[in-house]
Amino acid sequence: MKKELSGMTLEELWELFPIFLVPHDKKWNEYFCEIKKTLTGLLSNQPIVRISHIGSTAIQGIWAKNIVDVMVEISEKADMKEIAHTLEQNGFIKMFSETNRISLNKGYTKEEFADKVYHIHLRYAGDDDELYFRDYLNEHPDIAKGYETLKLQLWKQYEHNRDAYTDAKLDFVRKWTAEARKKYGERYLQISKKSEKDLTRTFK
Repeated sequence: MKKELSGMTLEELWELFPIFLVPHDKKWNEYFCEIKKTLTGLLSNQPIVRISHIGSTAIQGIWAKNIVDVMVEISEKADMKEIAHTLEQNGFIKMFSETNRISLNKGYTKEEFADKVYHIHLRYAGDDDELYFRDYLNEHPDIAKGYETLKLQLWKQYEHNRDAYTDAKLDFVRKWTAEARKKYGERYLQISKKSEKDLTRTFK
């Protein structure tokens, strides 16, 4: 009998769920729309500011892990742990937790990945570097290709070490996120403020 995921070591999880990259698939956006609808329903009574498709599957034309990353931004007044608990009660598995960030997944089984796999990133509104990085690479295909090249180079080297794979990309991500923030300024801050005001009226 195979171990439950909760009973596996990090090394065992990395072995079962290795890094793998596939060509860009238009279905990823459809998967995002499906999970956004699910999350909106599950969290209909929570002050959700924005639900966004992030990560490499949100960047057009590049190879990526067949996992759709979703960022759920919540009001500063929201209880992040309560929201995470709601998702856990509905089949999501908590992966990571710190003071202002919680990550969950859906689509991991004790045998293999399911057909649709999601990573859900709970954040407070404004903790949104991924939106800037996504937009910048979508507007600069040459830089997006550079990111793809880097990912392909790191793939086999860190196939069974997700932390090392992520760390090896950090300099690239930080560099172009900084450029994106210079270019876009307060693009998402203004949207967040408007959403916060709308939520204040809704939840009074």
